[in-house]
Amino acid sequence: MTHPKRTIMLGLLLGLTTPSSAQGLVEVVTTTSIQNTLLQTPTVSPTVPKVPAPAAAPATPADAARPAVAITPLTDAQRTLLAQAQAAFQAGQYPLARSAFERLIAQNYTHPDAHFGLALTLLAQNDDKGAAFEFTQFQALAPGRYEGPYNLGVIATRQGRFEEALRLYTAAQGLMKDQAPPAAQRQVLEALATEQTRRRDYAALTTTLEGVTTLEPGDLNAQFRLAQARTLSGQGTAALPGVYALLQRAPARVDAALLLADIYVTQGLPDRALRELDAAAGRVTNGGDRAQLLLRKSDILAARGDTRGAVLAAQDATREDARNALAFARLGELRALRGDRPGALTAYQGAVRLAPDSAAYRTGLAAVRLSLGQVAQAARDAAQALRLSPDAATLARALYVQGVSAYQQRQYAQARTALQSSLRRAPSADAALWLGLSAYAQKDYAAAASALAESVKLNPTITARQNLASALLATARYPEAEAIARGLVTESPRNAEAWYLLGLAQRSQQRTAESRQSFKSASNLGHSKAREALK
Repeated sequence: MTHPKRTIMLGLLLGLTTPSSAQGLVEVVTTTSIQNTLLQTPTVSPTVPKVPAPAAAPATPADAARPAVAITPLTDAQRTLLAQAQAAFQAGQYPLARSAFERLIAQNYTHPDAHFGLALTLLAQNDDKGAAFEFTQFQALAPGRYEGPYNLGVIATRQGRFEEALRLYTAAQGLMKDQAPPAAQRQVLEALATEQTRRRDYAALTTTLEGVTTLEPGDLNAQFRLAQARTLSGQGTAALPGVYALLQRAPARVDAALLLADIYVTQGLPDRALRELDAAAGRVTNGGDRAQLLLRKSDILAARGDTRGAVLAAQDATREDARNALAFARLGELRALRGDRPGALTAYQGAVRLAPDSAAYRTGLAAVRLSLGQVAQAARDAAQALRLSPDAATLARALYVQGVSAYQQRQYAQARTALQSSLRRAPSADAALWLGLSAYAQKDYAAAASALAESVKLNPTITARQNLASALLATARYPEAEAIARGLVTESPRNAEAWYLLGLAQRSQQRTAESRQSFKSASNLGHSKAREALK
């Protein structure tokens, strides 16, 4: 008589449930969350503000903080030397300016103007360390002046010490009061806004940008940034008057129209958002702008479950702007969601043609090819995507496609390597399932059981549970396999494969009568191997 375990293993090798190539590849395509689109809109430029020229430093206000030491006034000769040093700096003669400022410091160390001028000179020569020292001396001698912390903040930003830069710019803003001209106030506020944006402190950013718009009420870009900051800080309703005022002055501004739509979506009013986008589409003057509005419309429709409307909007976007790679990629994504894989293939091919260096578009194309059974082409596209410096999510997906492609070409070692790498980057029930199948194909049943258990943990599909039961049987873990199979037949009494697996588990534990009953149930449901087991 054949040994029971050997009989089981032969049966399992024939009975593994392999998911179709489409499983996971279409399902992993997700629509963009409309709420998240707010974060995709550019906010504040991260450039570091220019350092002002060292024209004669303003006098310290009477109510400013007192310096640590008494300041000795400049003599007439020292004032002449200061003027010479400042003129050299203005002319770009930095070595000459540095020498003059250093001579003045040697003659009168306690006067802040000499330290201020030398610091700016050293900063212009990219000597950040020397400049920081001199600005620190300036700050000690003129603690009520904003120039010290502001310029120390510039150096901190240059060196990537962003938290310190934020603290210094905040201090500078607090010291400005009425001592700085509007241009300097704007400069300090912009520097502060840059760091608040970097930190995503949108409530503080709102306050800062209110200051900017007060200084320059005619700056439409500043008005938009203020409305955006209010929205990002959870004050979308408060931002609406500003957005409408902006659109009255600049009706064709696409960024403002998109922000308006986002606000209404976050307020739970998607229909209002769609109407605003349609209205904006009638105001803009070119196809590229209309394509942006149509893509946002497509996102909103998809989020509502209207994938047909979303496809039509994305399709219109490709017609309005035939050079918009994102529109073609979005169309491909939506067609895949609707099961139109040939249409998705055509759309993704258009996206890749327009943006051949996009790893995300190339990966989307690879996934659709795999769902169509174009395994070799999918593998090539996935490999090319991996060479294009993909982001973490795209990298995980490209490795997944590569792994499934390798499995379907019976390259099981390569499949395991790619799928393991994908799982390290992003947990995925589908990737774990294919990893388990690849390990099983190499007869590494323990590894197969481990991977399939992870797949079941992430998403307990029938396919994953049946394959886990098979792997457990192959490793002689019969009670565990029986428990899974019994759960399957309880949930779905007409699952022939589950009844067959239950019979194998029972027979392996020498419970012949029970196993025959399970095999009979599977046989009655048309399972051929169960009929063989009953002979």
